[in-house]
Amino acid sequence: MALETLISELTARIPPERLLQQRPQLAPYESDALTSLRARPRAVLLAGTQEEVIDAVRLCHAHRVPFVARGSGTSLSGGSLPIEDGIVIALNRLNRIIALDPRQRLAVVEPGIINLDVSRAAAPHGLYYAPDPSSQPICTIGGNVAFNSGGAHCLKYGMTANHVLGIKAVLPDGEVVQLGGASLETSGPDLTGFFVGSEGLFGVALEITLRLLPKPEAYRTILASYDSLAAAGQAVSDVVAAGLLPGAMEIMDRLAIEAAEASVNAGYPRDAAALLIVELEGEAVEVDAEFAHLRRVIERSGAGEIRVAADEAERARIWKGRKGAFSAVGRLSPNYIVQDGVVPRSKLGEALQRIEALSAAHGTRVANVFHAGDGNLHPLILYDGRVPGALERAEDLAGEIIHMCIELGGSITGEHGVGMEKRRHMPAMFSPDDLALMSSVRRAVDPLELANRGKMLPAGQTQVTAGQHEQAVTDHG
Repeated sequence: MALETLISELTARIPPERLLQQRPQLAPYESDALTSLRARPRAVLLAGTQEEVIDAVRLCHAHRVPFVARGSGTSLSGGSLPIEDGIVIALNRLNRIIALDPRQRLAVVEPGIINLDVSRAAAPHGLYYAPDPSSQPICTIGGNVAFNSGGAHCLKYGMTANHVLGIKAVLPDGEVVQLGGASLETSGPDLTGFFVGSEGLFGVALEITLRLLPKPEAYRTILASYDSLAAAGQAVSDVVAAGLLPGAMEIMDRLAIEAAEASVNAGYPRDAAALLIVELEGEAVEVDAEFAHLRRVIERSGAGEIRVAADEAERARIWKGRKGAFSAVGRLSPNYIVQDGVVPRSKLGEALQRIEALSAAHGTRVANVFHAGDGNLHPLILYDGRVPGALERAEDLAGEIIHMCIELGGSITGEHGVGMEKRRHMPAMFSPDDLALMSSVRRAVDPLELANRGKMLPAGQTQVTAGQHEQAVTDHG
């Protein structure tokens, strides 16, 4: 009854073309990029203004209806999976750049703006936005904030959290707050950092203040082939040991190379077992000197073919293959799971060998694409969902890879988030006390657990009875 009352109130306020309720209209919102999980929301609000978002959240709180905020739906962890008895608040139309200040090197944007569009707007001022996920041409800043996204260049520049200065947000009870501001220097608790990476559990970002960086004067990009993944991993250690800090270091294995070549014809050597892409960037004099050092390191690392991008077009071609690798793998398999574990860089070679062994033991192909510089693995586990039991076998292999990352001193996720996919692995990484604390913090912000209910925290940590809900409302006014 409360849900239908909410829908009735939204219908009275929102034009019908922006309040989707029919089954065919809802179908595109039933999953995000983790398509093995699906759920149909009761309705989808295509919000046109910040005020509509605030109004919708307040109505959800008044009627105790859960909601999920969604951008482009590129989450690979099921982070924007709908709730069947709730609504989706779609933010793509909130895509304005509210302010761009070249002198202070910052931009204030709405959550629905596409990541790459921020850099395009800043380019005439010689500035850009550094975090560059592979989905950069389509993912939104709001989604990047929710999952603390990184990208190929996070080795040198850090994650989304390192580039968000302030956030205007509506909390799950409808209160609008301002976290942080426009300055790099803040006092008191880092509430902005608290919100970034919270996977939508603390409400909806309405405006995000981003730090912009001067566009590098020069880039030097080198591609090297190796006869094994372990050799490529060792080359990464060699580069770091040489005192170099590239903008990016990426590795692709044979299957990923095959997929990229079939998709975008990036010109990769097809007979290589692994490719290493290393990119330096900065002032031209500094980059040229570092590149001479880098080339010597790569030549001593046992590389087969070594290729240096001669111009911007060749550099773009190299990166097009890497950034398109996830989607390109669809040419090799009808379905795949993208994992996102992290291992210490010193354990990279061991991790790759163990993934190869696990792949062979399970009889399941795994394509590896990853941010080698910070040990962020992206094994793509290939399966055919039409074959009975194939998904379950792929999930078992994915779980073994995650637990391997924990054993090696790493993490279950580097940038894709926990979402729905990795909730069951949280107890392997965190103690019961850790999880209880996370749950209590979540409930302090959202006693009714309306915002993105059921995500991140393991089942059992977020289950609250109706009586507890009512008591929580009383305790929090």
